Amino acid sequence: CFYIDNWQAAVGKDRIDWQTELPPDLVIEIDVTTYTAAEDYLPYRVPEVWLFKKNRFLIHQLENDRYVLRETSQFFPGIDIKTIASQCLQDAAERGTGVAIRELRSRF
Repeated sequence: CFYIDNWQAAVGKDRIDWQTELPPDLVIEIDVTTYTAAEDYLPYRVPEVWLFKKNRFLIHQLENDRYVLRETSQFFPGIDIKTIASQCLQDAAERGTGVAIRELRSRF
């Protein structure tokens, strides 16, 4: 979970109480053995949820009490997150996590 616009809500805290505090701006979940749906985050009203499911990268954005699939992130406009993330996962699978991280860092 990441706080971007509401980063002040997380400063100095070890844990966030999802029942009483602001939700994170972004949740990123990589499902390996179980599959989470974006709708699982509806009670928390997380503005954006990224899911990696079955070799697919999905960006869900909260709109009018439901999640809608989008091609781009509201938090990273102008950056092709889907292509970058997919390439990073492919690099990790083919050449190892360390190589994937180094490749990702070299791009930015």
